[in-house]
Parts: sequence; structure tokens; C-alpha cells
Amino acid sequence: MERAVPFCFVLIVFLLALSPGLPAQESTPAPPTAQPAQQTPPPEERKETTGYTLSPEKHEKAVAYARSRYWLYFIGFAYGLLVLYVVLRARLAPRFRDWAESASRARFVQALVYVPALTLVLAVLSLPTDLYGQWLSLQYEQSIQSWGSWFWDWTKGQLIGTLIFTVLIWILYTAIRRSPRRWWFYFWLAALPILLFLIFIDPLIIQPLFFKFKPLQETQPGLVAEISRVVGRGGLDIPPARMFEMNASEKLNSLNAYVAGFGASKRVVIWDTTIQKMNAPQILFVFGHEMGHYVLYHLPKFFIFLSGSLLIFLYLGYRGVHWMLARWGVHCSVRGVEDWASLPAILFFISLCTFLFSPVTNTFGRSIEHEADTYGLEVVHGIVPDAPRVAAESFQILGEISLDDPNPSEFIRIWLYGHPPISERVVFAQQYDPWSKGESPRFVK
Repeated sequence: MERAVPFCFVLIVFLLALSPGLPAQESTPAPPTAQPAQQTPPPEERKETTGYTLSPEKHEKAVAYARSRYWLYFIGFAYGLLVLYVVLRARLAPRFRDWAESASRARFVQALVYVPALTLVLAVLSLPTDLYGQWLSLQYEQSIQSWGSWFWDWTKGQLIGTLIFTVLIWILYTAIRRSPRRWWFYFWLAALPILLFLIFIDPLIIQPLFFKFKPLQETQPGLVAEISRVVGRGGLDIPPARMFEMNASEKLNSLNAYVAGFGASKRVVIWDTTIQKMNAPQILFVFGHEMGHYVLYHLPKFFIFLSGSLLIFLYLGYRGVHWMLARWGVHCSVRGVEDWASLPAILFFISLCTFLFSPVTNTFGRSIEHEADTYGLEVVHGIVPDAPRVAAESFQILGEISLDDPNPSEFIRIWLYGHPPISERVVFAQQYDPWSKGESPRFVK
């Protein structure tokens, strides 16, 4: 579960969150120097995992942390809508519109004035929830990032988001002016290739602005050799040059591994904290899970799913904005949908739709994550001894380090969880064994 994003990312993040994978698990402080994965204790020396369990002290801490995050999510959403409502009622958007229109008659120049001014106000007003989210991560030792470093990352995120958002909003209002009845569809058509381009460049340009990456071949050559065996078993072409280690330990206590990009930008990334906290067999299972997302075409499937959802949201936003402006547009000094000042109203309805659609999105996410878990178990079968136990150990480590909720309610699971709860994944890993039952595996024959 991610913290609330600034409003300037409402449209962008909706489609940039296309990289399914093990959630960004968080851990206790990592050692200052990464040790090769091969030097960690072998699996047989570890305690047998019988289910996701926590010590009484850690259990209490995990429950408190989970409840705080749940409250932050729902309160943050309501607060975000309140911010947009206040911006409308206080007539801040019309004021920025007037500045933009007085600056130039050129629409793109107006966008360059209006969008940054509005997003800056939204970002500053939304800062309290962002600050609390970071404070929460520090309080529960999920982050070690200093406030100065965090603010710099927050600033970079705002600058990048504002740049992208300005272009998208200029396209949006061009579509509104040229086709008042079909703008929602034409903007959707224009936005998709831009968003695909952003997904393509994200691992090449955007991610390196926040973290350092090194070729995994340089830092963990032995691990690369083991990963290559899994790649060969799955029939996927991922050369060692596409494998990287990310220096997450400078800012986070999280464990994670993921695949990013597509085509020439496709790569596998393993966080250094994962290498520090897991042994080689466990990392191979985590990699097998990530590999499953590509082999099973989860990225294009998720992109199609979210693209269709965005189209629906834009249409609902089109209907909702007309309804809102017909009742309160005059009081808010908004001349119509084609007016720059209508943007907060459009964001309001798209944010509301995204929130209400969360159970559907997360249900789809849980289904493909379960498939990736299955694939991970199958692809390392015969390479990693006792793969079910190793997989269960991996989930146990992820849960312990991230203070994962041991027993989320059904409502929370449906509304917030884009991955199956750790407790379910541990049980599944221990029980999935089609080979001993004479059954055929689902994906890796």
C-alpha cells in the first residue's frame, strides 16, 4: 500500500503504477556493508516456517503500524478532496487563470503559467499528509531518510510531475475546446502513448534521479549466474546487462525486487537491502516471481485494464464536471468546462472515481500477484531445493521486516491490498506442490 500521492500525479500515477511485483516491503536497519548473498546462512540452518508469525511485541507493533497507515489512506483521500473543494470555493483557480490569460494569448504559454501555479498550491496544501506518512515510516523504522533528503526527493517529484502534468493538461484543454462533447475520449487517445513513453523512460531517467544503480554483474556475479539459470528455465531473454542492484539502504529499510520498463528499457532491479536480508535461494524465488510478470504478460494486461478504467473515469468526470459547474460554476467564477479554472473539478471527480474503483483494481492486482507467486514456485522447482519452504521463508522475512498486518480485515483486504496478504502467501507457498500429487504445473511444464 503506497502513501497518498500529490494531486499533480492523479492522472500520471494511475497508469505509471503498472509494475506489479512484490510490494515495497520495509525492514529493520540494514548493515552498513552489503554481503554477498552466497555468504548468508543456507536455508537448512534457518528455522522452519510453519505460517506467518510474529513475536508478541512485533505483532502489537505491526497492528499499530497497519492501523495508522489505513487511517492515513482514508483520511488522506478525504483531505485531498477537501483541498480541491477549498481551491474551487476560494476561487484560487480563477485567479491563476486570470494570471495565465493576462500573460499571453497563446494557450500553451497559459498552461505554463496556470498549471505550475495550481499544482504548487495543491502540493503545499497536501503536504501535511505527505509529512505524516514520512514521519510514520521513521517512527516505525521503515525509513532512515533524513528530512532534508526527503524534502529534496519531494521537490524533485513535484518538478517532474508538474512538467509532465503541464503537457497533459494542455492536451486536455485543447481537446475540450475542439470537441466539447467528446474531449474525454480524444484526451484518452492522446494520453496513452505519452504514458507508455513515461513507463519506457522511467527506469532510464526518472528512477536514477532518486536512487543509485549498479550492474548486478559487478556487485553480485555469483547471484547473476544463479539468476541466469532461472531465466533459462523460464525461457525469458534477460541478459546480465539488464540486471541491476539499487542502493535502497541509503534511504529505506525496505526489501524489494521488481521488473521495470519494456523493450530496450526492460530491466530487473534488486534492492541491496534484499541482498543483505535474504540468502541466494530466497532471492531466486523473489526473482522468479518478478519474472512471472513478464512471462505471463501481466504488464500489458494491467495496462489494458487501467487504460479501460481511465477511459471510464474520464467519461464520468465529463458528466460530473458538467453537473457540478451547472450548480456552482458561477459561484466559483468558473466560466465552463473549457475554462482553465475547471481543472480542480475534473481532478475531484477523477480522484473520487479512482478511490471508489479501488476494490476492483486491487482484486485484479491480487489475482495477477497470485499467478506470479505460482510461477515463481514453478520456475525455481528443481533449481532451489525445497522451493515451497524457501518461498514461505521469503514471505516471512518480508512480513517481519515490513511489519505486515498479520490479520487484515476482509474490508481492508478488498479495498487496499493489491497483493494477497502475507499470511495467505505463506500458506499457499507451503501447500502448492502439484509434482508430488501427480498434477501438471500451471505455467512451467
